[in-house]
Amino acid sequence: MAFDLGLLLFAVLCVVGVVLGLVVSRRAVPLVVAWLGAVAALPLLVAGSVALIDPVPLSQALWSIPALGPMLLHRDALAGVFLIITAIVFFAAAIFQANSLPRLLGHNVRAYAAWFFALFASIAWVLLAGDVFSFLVAWEIMSIISYLLVGFEDENEQHGRAAYLMLGVSEAGALAAAFGLLLLAVHAGSLDFAALKSAAGTLSPGAQLAVFLLTFFGFGVKAGLVPVNVWLPGAYTAAPAPFVPVLAGATLNLGLYGILRVNADLLPASSTAPGIIALIVGTISALVGILYATTDNDLKTLFAHSSIENAGIVTIAFGAGFVFTAAAKPVLAAIAFVVALYHLGNHALYKSLLFIGTGIVDDRAGTRDLDRLGGLIHRMPWTGAAMLVGVLSIAALPPFNGFVSEWLTLQTLLRSAELDSVGVKIVFALCGAGLALTAALAVTCFAKFFAMGFLGITRSPEAEQAAEPTRSGLVPLALLAVLCFGLGVLPTYVIGALDRAVQPIAQRSAALALVPPFFETSPDHGRLPEPFVREFHDLGAQVGQGLAPAPGLVILHRGESANPVVFAAAPTYLVLVLGGLLLLVYVVVRGIATRARAVARAPCWDGGIKRLLPEMTYTATGFSNPVRVIFHAIFRPTVVEDTRETVAEHFRTAIRRESETVHIVERIAMRPIPRAALAIARLFARMHHGLLNAYVAYALLSLLIVFLVFTALTAR
Repeated sequence: MAFDLGLLLFAVLCVVGVVLGLVVSRRAVPLVVAWLGAVAALPLLVAGSVALIDPVPLSQALWSIPALGPMLLHRDALAGVFLIITAIVFFAAAIFQANSLPRLLGHNVRAYAAWFFALFASIAWVLLAGDVFSFLVAWEIMSIISYLLVGFEDENEQHGRAAYLMLGVSEAGALAAAFGLLLLAVHAGSLDFAALKSAAGTLSPGAQLAVFLLTFFGFGVKAGLVPVNVWLPGAYTAAPAPFVPVLAGATLNLGLYGILRVNADLLPASSTAPGIIALIVGTISALVGILYATTDNDLKTLFAHSSIENAGIVTIAFGAGFVFTAAAKPVLAAIAFVVALYHLGNHALYKSLLFIGTGIVDDRAGTRDLDRLGGLIHRMPWTGAAMLVGVLSIAALPPFNGFVSEWLTLQTLLRSAELDSVGVKIVFALCGAGLALTAALAVTCFAKFFAMGFLGITRSPEAEQAAEPTRSGLVPLALLAVLCFGLGVLPTYVIGALDRAVQPIAQRSAALALVPPFFETSPDHGRLPEPFVREFHDLGAQVGQGLAPAPGLVILHRGESANPVVFAAAPTYLVLVLGGLLLLVYVVVRGIATRARAVARAPCWDGGIKRLLPEMTYTATGFSNPVRVIFHAIFRPTVVEDTRETVAEHFRTAIRRESETVHIVERIAMRPIPRAALAIARLFARMHHGLLNAYVAYALLSLLIVFLVFTALTAR
């Protein structure tokens, strides 16, 4: 009943939000969206939490459709994880509306409010759908509303093109995913997900691979995986600032949810081929995404490419889980899926934080160009502090959440040592190297972002006038920053919660393999070998047992007796040690080293220059230029304009060149298609020359081909 009431309350609040958004005055719309959106997120958060705690999934029929059967709502732990993430993202994004939505008052903000609440409801419906028909209907509604919100600022022609491209590619992906699901449904003789799961084991290997390819790349469109990600950077850049956090933190996850739901829950991998494909696609996506993010200076576009990178990292963990499932390594598969969900949730939090911060910077500093920003930490200290947390999280630096999930992803890939196939091990090794390179480039990328955006001196009059936003802008930043820190210092709690969603899929517990019960108060403490426990207790692994109800605060994967520790980390204790060291340094420096010295303040020496001009400082373009040069083969910029001004055709006074960087996916996968179509069209055009005898010959040749084909078929 709690399940019914929670979802009913959520649905009612969304309907009320749609109605109020359409009838209230335009100036009241931001407050309606902010308050009602935040309130609507709470029952969804409760419903997701109940789904994660309750071990028994619940199903409820909405209504029955002739010839299709009942439309079902299905609440299980996996859906609960995504519902919790969606609720948190919408809660923060809704509060941010009060600060950012007033900029759009010149547009039809009433329609924006209606679409915002309708999108919220449709995302929840996708996650709760228990049959193919409900899922596809909810998916289609979500895709159309997303298109309307991305193209909301329709006075800009580029925004309209980006929205149309997103809609077209999304529809192609939805059709592919629908064909994959229908293959399962035809085989099972039902549209119910439970029936699909029961009958999936009898599907032929060829059909299983076909379902995987259709659903992986079909849902991969929404996740932004290479090579079906050509729409994503433009759509994220074109979307209004209030909507981008939802686009990156909630709708992107739906593509990953579809991949996991179909290929891990409904149709577990029976061969290593799906896992190998996911590993390779995930690695390429991560590398391509971070390379373009590192060299881009528009904040929205930079973070859009970073979303491709993070979706790739999640897909790498998915691929490892698929391979371990096919290789009958259920514990390792459970670890891989937990790690994937961990990083997925982390990305939703810190990317929402960074996009909210980007919207604030764009509003207060008047630009998103890193070459025109700088020094914002002095004018927006609270925003700068929150953005620093987001940067440290997304760069996978301790003690924040991105470090734990990326470190666990690398450790999971190293467990390929337990596999038998040498070829599969080589793929894992190459993907691990690609992930390590991605992590290194991510540090470079986000060091550039924060250093050039918030440190140094300002490089434009607009940035000089920047100021802190209102509380509706700072509150979501603070909330998301605290969550990024909390998920980084208490990973054993997160692993235990996510394990509830993974156990029904992998049939094993990842928490038992990753969180040893070091605390003596844990019921399973006695299962650990006494020498093993004694050694770690001497290192302090029991510290905190009186305060934390978890079985322990150490992440540790155990091996055999000869190698009892495969990998281990203690982020909680790391924070305590780092805090103690920082306090010690502060006491030594302020209390001892500088106590007898007076602090003197004087102007900095600038090498004899009276005043350091912004043009003299290092720019974001210069910072990322080494990456651009090293990976020139990937970027391959082309000169689209070369203008030369001369005097009397002898002396050049100026040379202007404008280069255009065509995305590698568009260059390799997209542009050849229309070129091939044009080549075929030109070939047929040559046939239309007006000669009657030639046209008669074409007809006779066609009849001859048909006759030969018919003869060959009947001969069999």
